Amino acid sequence: MKTSDVPEGRRWQWRADRALRPAMRSPGRPDPSRVVQRQFWRLIATGVTTAEASLAVGVSWPVGARWFRHAGGMPPISLAEPSARYLTFEEREEIAILRAMSKGVREIARALGRDPGTISRELRRNAATRSGKQEYRATVAQWKAQQAAKRPKSAKLLGNDRLREYVQARLSGNVLRPDGTVAAGPQTPPWKGLNKPHRQDRRWATAWSPEQISHRLKADLPEDESMRISHEAIYQSLFIEGRGALKRELVACLRTGRALREPRSRSRNKPQGHVTADVVRSERPAEAADRAIPGHWEGDLIIGTGRSAIGTLVERSSRSILLVHRPRMEGWGEVPTVKNGPALGGYGTVAMNTALTVSMTKLPEQLRKTLTWDRGKELSGHARFALETGTKVFFADPHSPWQRPTNENTNGLLRQYFPKGTGLSRWSAEDLEAVALAINNRPRKILGWKTPAEVFEEQLRSLQQPGVATTG
Repeated sequence: MKTSDVPEGRRWQWRADRALRPAMRSPGRPDPSRVVQRQFWRLIATGVTTAEASLAVGVSWPVGARWFRHAGGMPPISLAEPSARYLTFEEREEIAILRAMSKGVREIARALGRDPGTISRELRRNAATRSGKQEYRATVAQWKAQQAAKRPKSAKLLGNDRLREYVQARLSGNVLRPDGTVAAGPQTPPWKGLNKPHRQDRRWATAWSPEQISHRLKADLPEDESMRISHEAIYQSLFIEGRGALKRELVACLRTGRALREPRSRSRNKPQGHVTADVVRSERPAEAADRAIPGHWEGDLIIGTGRSAIGTLVERSSRSILLVHRPRMEGWGEVPTVKNGPALGGYGTVAMNTALTVSMTKLPEQLRKTLTWDRGKELSGHARFALETGTKVFFADPHSPWQRPTNENTNGLLRQYFPKGTGLSRWSAEDLEAVALAINNRPRKILGWKTPAEVFEEQLRSLQQPGVATTG
């Protein structure tokens, strides 16, 4: 239908509808509605992965991944439900169905419980016009309504040059020596937008946190109210694409180096496929919590440079320790690293199982009842280890080192001999045995100034006495 064929009164109404609205770009295939996007971000906040959240709301995984990446992991829209005064997508679908049935405006209004003027404006303003005539489609109408409802505000850092320079100077400024000269630091590779790159040099910067910057502004410029910004606004300028205030590569100046904000629930929900419901710490026998009964162990790795490690085992009752030698596997430093290939550093699943089995099977059966381990993947083959040794393995809760207190305390003692930041692969099994012997022969206050070796020896003697019942 040509515009010239439309009565003047109707043409005037069209012009009035568009008088305060800018021209809209062609939507192509309209994006999913705000309802779907709100559902997506609510699921992300619960800790599920992007792929799981996308599947749950009915969008493809690449679409969900793009939403998450472009928003820097932060919800770009309010998660609060809109007021009931606005038409919902379901109501627009109902309008489209009734309109296709040639129902009039007042009849549609009665069916939806809305004012006829609301329906009339909806049909005029948000109808699809690409075919040359007005056709009402719910998806296009929802997209147009969402576009018209936007009230974009420029970022505070974008409109205040002085504030932006203050933030950038304290976030990314140079590190200075006491004499005022610049400490250049390492030569860093170009930033590629990667999230928290591991094991590579990072640029040295002043690196104040956004919260430090926000609060320091009040102390440095108490009289200037224009120099105020919240730390959340700084994070949004760093993480969300399109803000344009701060360069995205400045996320490398944050302490974590993350290019995306990770929901806290997601960090607590990381998949641990080797930890099933029957091997969590809460399923451990009650006697393991009582140090009166020997044979319950705690274990972990202490890590050194160059992907080196030493396994540590400590018996809860006697505090006696065993150190597990983790030599390099054949090909270390010679064979190129293969993604998902064998861990040649010495603490892959197979190597760890073998070494732990050798150490534990040297003990009497009654002194190897249970082993409580950290959540590390190095013991993902725990089922086979339990079968070969008779030692049931349990795993502590995530981020809960206090659930293995004896082992954590022992690892602190071992750092006297194996400091952080040193390579541990240089020490032989004989060296580790000597260190274990030294610690096991230190008197301990918790043991009434006996040594762990003496208490452990008493346990062995009690097991060897005829007629003594055991729980093994």
